[in-house]
Amino acid sequence: MRGALSLAAGALLACAFAPLQWWPLAILCPALLMWLWDSVTPRQGAWLGFWFNTGTFAAGTYWLYISIHVFGEAPLYIAAALMAALVGIMALYHAALGYAVARWLPARGALRWLIAVPGAWLLVEWWRGWFLSGFSWLSLGYSQTDTWLARLAPVLGVYGVSGALLICSGALAALLLGCRRVRWMAVAALAVPWVTAAAVAGVEWTHPSGPPVSVAVVQGAIPQDQKWQDSNKETTLNLYHDLTQRALGRRLIVWPESAPADLVNELVPYITNVYREARTHGSALVIGILRASDDGEHFYNSVLALDDRLSWYDKDHLVPFAEFFPVPGFVRSWLRLHSLPYSDFTRGGANQPPLPAAGLMLGATVCYEDAYGSSMIRVLPAANALVNVTNDAWFGHSSARHQHFQIARMRAIEAGRYLIRAANDGISGVIGPHGEVVARAPEFTPYVLMSSVTPRAGLPPYARVGNWPVVSLSLLALACGLWVRNHRARRPADPAAGTPSAAA
Repeated sequence: MRGALSLAAGALLACAFAPLQWWPLAILCPALLMWLWDSVTPRQGAWLGFWFNTGTFAAGTYWLYISIHVFGEAPLYIAAALMAALVGIMALYHAALGYAVARWLPARGALRWLIAVPGAWLLVEWWRGWFLSGFSWLSLGYSQTDTWLARLAPVLGVYGVSGALLICSGALAALLLGCRRVRWMAVAALAVPWVTAAAVAGVEWTHPSGPPVSVAVVQGAIPQDQKWQDSNKETTLNLYHDLTQRALGRRLIVWPESAPADLVNELVPYITNVYREARTHGSALVIGILRASDDGEHFYNSVLALDDRLSWYDKDHLVPFAEFFPVPGFVRSWLRLHSLPYSDFTRGGANQPPLPAAGLMLGATVCYEDAYGSSMIRVLPAANALVNVTNDAWFGHSSARHQHFQIARMRAIEAGRYLIRAANDGISGVIGPHGEVVARAPEFTPYVLMSSVTPRAGLPPYARVGNWPVVSLSLLALACGLWVRNHRARRPADPAAGTPSAAA
């Protein structure tokens, strides 16, 4: 019964994120798991954690099936195996957390619910977003882009927002399970994140550093199952040319990830012609495009900026089993026979400068890269706006595109900068420095989105220090819990109570 309840709570947690955005579930569902973890054995705690994350990631990342099987044309058993592997790995993280909570943290009291368990949970969330290239999707903090707690992101980042949610969840567990004194502490703890967020809500961490710049986002809306067909190559090129004609005169025109369905090496006359037309009308171009090195040995998923000079950004954070395969060559050959979509790209490097275009210095990311906030802050001292080019057509009409757009909004909040997002078939948009959606294009429709962005300077606290304050506080919270549990276990029994003495 407890296992089924944990599985249901985990699945329900996926509804806290876009597109539903039932954000209170990001507090209630973890609180329910903390309640289920009360008075369980380490083995039981591990299973409860396992079923919770199984529910979350099965419900929250079901769209992997669409990308692997429907568009990737991989056999059903391979798609199911890869999806099960991801869900299983994510579930094991929480299994380890559940075991640790039951085995090494205080059995009861304010320290357990308000400090130690939230700290341990947050460490696990940060670890899974970093270890072995990481998978930070469905981090709790992303659910709060439209609440007061989002105002904590420029100070503490998305993991700081997650930490605030976990403190609230622990407070709810303490209200249910604690003594009277602990309940009063829980009420105070429940209020602290919201009061703090309200206190910093009026602070402007960045400021305008120049006049507004007119922008146009070109959304080709090429269906994924047609995009790379040779017979559609000319149609795609003509479409982007014609859509760009409508945007000429805007100071910046942005195309999505791998917009032309070919290597830039094969499209030099075409790109040159589009560039000349844009320059004639005072427009700069930013284009998501694939390219090969001069010797043809390396391939890059890139962003090309064309203004007074040509500039490149090459994607650095590649997606395992999508953009590179960390497996032996014979395995790659076997997967090729099964039509699984893959390509081995080369990393661009972590310290690439921003792209100069239309008087802006653009901190660029390609697709999934924007899920790594700590990686993006390296470019912020020099960048006064952000641009993300992506292709979420791989996931059809699923929730993936909405989750990804929500992640982009969090990046804009953390950086305190405008973010221009160009997606092949949506969600394309312009996001303001507080995460507000300034403009948004209709999905699955060829469209030219017109808007403007204002360059901004200054660094929010998170952009200066990254995740280390939050991680350090989480480690300290966990260490306190471990020390108290160990200290209590060594204390002599209280003759009057018949049990080891312990604070509430």
